[in-house]
Amino acid sequence: MWRNTHDGWGMISILLHWVLAVVIIGLFILGWWMTGLGYYDPWYNLGPWWHRSLGMLVLFATLLRLVWRLINPTPVALGHPLERLAAHLGHIALYGLMLVVLVSGYLISTADGKGIAVFGAFTVPAVISGLPNQASVAGVVHWYAALVLMILSAGHGAAALKHHLVDRNSVLKRMLDPRVSRR
Repeated sequence: MWRNTHDGWGMISILLHWVLAVVIIGLFILGWWMTGLGYYDPWYNLGPWWHRSLGMLVLFATLLRLVWRLINPTPVALGHPLERLAAHLGHIALYGLMLVVLVSGYLISTADGKGIAVFGAFTVPAVISGLPNQASVAGVVHWYAALVLMILSAGHGAAALKHHLVDRNSVLKRMLDPRVSRR
């Protein structure tokens, strides 16, 4: 039930998928909202603090998710061969974009050489800093990669709904309940 099988996703994969999905969407909304804050707004410093702290936790959870996926079987893909190929390439793109967004966010926040305090509990050190225009370049990459990630995520969700409502297969159900097999 906790581990993946060739028939379905385990509870750990399901929890990581949904928790990260909700937090990443929340981070996108928070990040977009923060760009309009004025200097005297009470959230001017608090918003970025939450954004950076959650972003670092998402980075760690995403790395955990990738390791978990590598050491567990992947359920057999459903659909036509072209759909299976699109799903495979789409998942690679989603993971790649998540890493680009998270690493570029890290590079923005550590451009001045200071680490990122994560909710005051620990600090992620600034391993890379002082690159030419680091914060500016990373900021552009962060924004556009996040935007593409949201668009691709919407397509991912639409594809899952298509499998559920049109194809009537278990693709979506398998990501909701570890007891569901591929039938």
